Amino acid sequence: MRRPRTTSGPLRSLPRSRRAAVTTVAALLALCAPTAAAGAPTADGRHHRPCVGSRLPDRGPARDVLRIAERAEAEMDLKSVILRVTVEGREVVTTALGESMTGVPATPAMHFRNGNIAISYMGTALLRLVDRGVVRLDDPVARWLPGLKDGDRITLRMLAASTTGLVDYVRLPEFQRAVSANPFRQWTADELVRLSTSKERWYEPGTNWSYSHANFVLLGAALEKITGTRLDVLLRHEVLGPLGLRETRNSFTPDIPAPVLHAFTSDRGTYEESTFWNPSWTTAPGAVETTDICDLASSAVGIGSGRLLSPSSYRELLNPGTVGLGHATAKCPATVCLAQTEATHDGLGLLVLGDWVSQHPLFFGYSASQAYLPSERLAIAVSTTNGPNAPDGHSAHTIAQRIAAALAPAHPIPDFG
Repeated sequence: MRRPRTTSGPLRSLPRSRRAAVTTVAALLALCAPTAAAGAPTADGRHHRPCVGSRLPDRGPARDVLRIAERAEAEMDLKSVILRVTVEGREVVTTALGESMTGVPATPAMHFRNGNIAISYMGTALLRLVDRGVVRLDDPVARWLPGLKDGDRITLRMLAASTTGLVDYVRLPEFQRAVSANPFRQWTADELVRLSTSKERWYEPGTNWSYSHANFVLLGAALEKITGTRLDVLLRHEVLGPLGLRETRNSFTPDIPAPVLHAFTSDRGTYEESTFWNPSWTTAPGAVETTDICDLASSAVGIGSGRLLSPSSYRELLNPGTVGLGHATAKCPATVCLAQTEATHDGLGLLVLGDWVSQHPLFFGYSASQAYLPSERLAIAVSTTNGPNAPDGHSAHTIAQRIAAALAPAHPIPDFG
C-alpha cells in the first residue's frame, strides 16, 4: 500500500522523533502474525483469509492493547470487545473478548452493524464522481431530487457535510416513541424524509452545521439518480470493492450474515436482545451494512488515507467547509448545533478528531469505532456489545482513545459531541 498524501491543517504531522511508540509497535509486528491459513476462494477466484485472532506475546504493544481491552470489558460491563490494530497496513493485534451470547465466545470473524461508517463510503463515492467530472459538490440537488423543498438551494456538499438545516428525525419524540414501541418496524426512505421536512428547518441551507440522518437518506437517493445505479451496487463498485472490504455488505432486511455478534440493550427499560432490531431508519437504503473487525480496520485505512481520491478531493473529504459552523441559535440549540473547530469537525461523512480521521456508530447495544492517524499510518478498529449494567456512553470510542494514548501518546483522540 502506498504512503498516504501529506496533510496539513487539522491533520498535523509531528516531528519524526515523536513516533517512538508507533515505531516500537512496528518492530514487534512479526510477533503478532495471524494464525489461520487462507480461506476458500472468493467470487474473483482469489483466496480470502478469514478474520482471526493473532498470537499474543507476553509483552509489548499487542499485550498492552489486550490489557486495555480487558480492563474496559470489566469496568464498563461489556458483553464483548473485538478489536484490531494495524500500523502501515500490518497487524499489531486482532482479538475478541467476552461472549456473543451466553456460552458462545465472541470471535474476530463475527459480523456486526457498522451504522454511520457507511456514510463515509457515500462521501468517498460522491468525491470519486467529482474526480471524474460527473458532478460538482456545489451542484443543487433539485436536478436529481425535484420534490425536495428548497432543493435548488441545497447542494450535494450540504447533504454530505450536514449543513442543510434539515431537522434530524431521530431527535423527534414521535419517531423515538415509534421505534421504542416497535423496534422491528421497516421504515422507508420516504417516511424518514417526510418526518424531517414536515418540521421547520433549523437554519437556512449552508449557514450552519448540525447532524441530521435525513441528509444521508437524501444523499443516497441523489447518488442513485446521478449514476442510475442502486446504492448498494454503487458503493460496492466505488468503495467496498476497491478497498477489499469483502465482509462488508448491505442488507435490505435486519438479517446479519453468520457468524453473528449478538447485541443486547436496556434502552427500553429491560435488558433484552436487540441483534435483529430493524436498522432501516439509520441511513439510506443500500447503505445499511454489516461488517467484521478486519474490514473495519481496512476501512479506517482506506477512507482515512484518501486512497481512492485525488489530493483535492481528499482535502474536501477532511474539510468541506464546516470549520467555524455549528453555532447555536433559537431554532438550533447548542446540543444540536455543535461547534465545529479546526481540530474537531465533520468532513464529508466522517469526523476529524484532532489528528485522526474517524467514525463512531452506535445502535441499540452495538458500538464501534474506526480511527486512522495518517501521519503514523496507525489504524484502530473496535466493536463492543453491552452487558446488563453497561453505562451510557460510547464504549468503543473510549477504548479507541485509550489505545491511541498507549500507542501514539503525542496524538490523543479527542471526545466528540
